[in-house]
Order: sequence, then C-alpha cells, then structure tokens
Amino acid sequence: MKLLITVSIIFLAAIGLLFYFTRNKSDAGNTAVASFATSGKAEEKFVKIASLPKEVKESSAIVSLPQMGQYLTLNDAGNKPDLYQLDDKGEIIKTIELKIKNEDWEDLTRDTQGNIYIADTGNNKYKRDKLTIYKLRLDAPDKIQQINFTYGDQKRYASKSNSSFDAEAIFWYKGNLYMVTKDIDGETMAKVYRLPDQPGQYTAKHLGSAATSDKITSAAISPDADMVALLSDGKLYLYRNVHNPASFFKGKHEEIDLPGAGQSEAVDFIDENTLIITSEGASMFKYTIN
Repeated sequence: MKLLITVSIIFLAAIGLLFYFTRNKSDAGNTAVASFATSGKAEEKFVKIASLPKEVKESSAIVSLPQMGQYLTLNDAGNKPDLYQLDDKGEIIKTIELKIKNEDWEDLTRDTQGNIYIADTGNNKYKRDKLTIYKLRLDAPDKIQQINFTYGDQKRYASKSNSSFDAEAIFWYKGNLYMVTKDIDGETMAKVYRLPDQPGQYTAKHLGSAATSDKITSAAISPDADMVALLSDGKLYLYRNVHNPASFFKGKHEEIDLPGAGQSEAVDFIDENTLIITSEGASMFKYTIN
C-alpha cells in the first residue's frame, strides 16, 4: 500500500512538471510571435522603398500619377527647372525640361483633369512680393499658365515678422488651391490660404491657421477628400474625417513620428490608405495609414 502511494505521488509530480514546462514553452512561443507581429506591423507602416538618383538630390515635392507606381518630383531652389517622372524603385522614367525659372519651387499637386501645379512659393528671406503657381499638362509641357498672387495680409517685406508668408505646402480640391505656410519662426500656428486654380493675378485668401509645432514642408489631400496630411521634418500631421477641406485645420489631428525620414520635404496620397514621402536625403518612403 505504501509503495502504491509513493508511486502515485511520483507519477502525479511528473505530470505536474511536464505540464509546467510545456505551458511555459507554449507561452514563451506565443509571446515571441506576438512581439514579432507587433514589430513587423510597426516596420510595415513606414518603410523606405527606394533611394533617389543623384539628379533628384533635393526632392522638394512629390505627386502620385494616375499610372500605378509612378510619381512626379522636382528639386528645390538653385536647381534645374525640371520635372522627374519616377517609378516606385526610384528610377527616372522621364525628365521633363521646362522653360521657366526655378525661383524657389517647393511643392506639387494635381487636379482631376490632368493638370499639374508647381508651387514657386518659397520665400525664405521674405523679400518676394510676387509669387507664382505654374499650371501645365505633362503632354504639353511648353504650354504653361501662371497663377500669380500676393498675400492680402502682408504689409511689409524683407522682415522676419513676415515669416508667415513662406509657403512650402499646397494641395488642390474642386477648383481651388490651398497653401499652408511653413511657420518658420517655430510658432505654433501655420496659416492656410486659398487661391483659384485658373491663371490670373490674385490676392490669396486667408482661411485660418493650423496648430503645428514644426515647420510645414508639404501637404496633400486624399483621393476621397476625407484626410489632409501635413508634413514636417520627420513628422506627419494627419487630419481625418475632413468634411470641408477649406476648414480641415479646425478638426483634431494626429501627430505621427517618422523615424529615419531625415529632412522630409514631400508627401502625397497614393490611395486612401497609403502615403508616398520623399526627403532631401534622397530617399523615398511609403507610410500605411491605419
């Protein structure tokens, strides 16, 4: 009887130990899988997809073209007045030479009719009293129209107090162009202006201000006009559930860090859930929106 009890105790202890080590191994495996999945998801949200060629060493704008996997970019001031058509490997498909001056090209956008808009709106020294957005079609690059404008609320020039009149960000929506100033003094508000998309001379209409903590370098609106993205160096400001693009800045926004993006200067929507981003470090990234 004692022998039977002793054997039973040893048997039960063995089963207990077997269950303990099997459970821990299973739990450890599950934890490892969960950790990998989380890490993988984070990596997939913001990934570098290509290095840009030397011809596009200072990519300051990006626009997604109707051709899947193709984009249009340009360089900042001091470079050739060229547009570069890229694939999603960062390779140049076509170079489009324009017969206009690259005074300070900063951003690109396009409308639903195939028109491209080049924002020659950089104003780092606050001296420019005439700014221009060029309008053209890629199938007729020699036919360029000008949308010239001034800021109605700019009273002085060549003054640091005019830092609110340096715009590096534009997007198009239903016959209008929307500009967002850089907010170069590091204040917490970036002004938003509106212009018609037709050639002529205009006074940009001040619509309000977006709360930011960084210098805005580019802007984009989603194809369904439900989201507006503002970009700064290494950070994304995402406005969701936009009911009226003219007042997108009145809604709540999400601030998203983009580690490793460097001097990020350009953003556009590929589709409702994906952004294309370039930097002056000659890199091209994709960001997947939840």
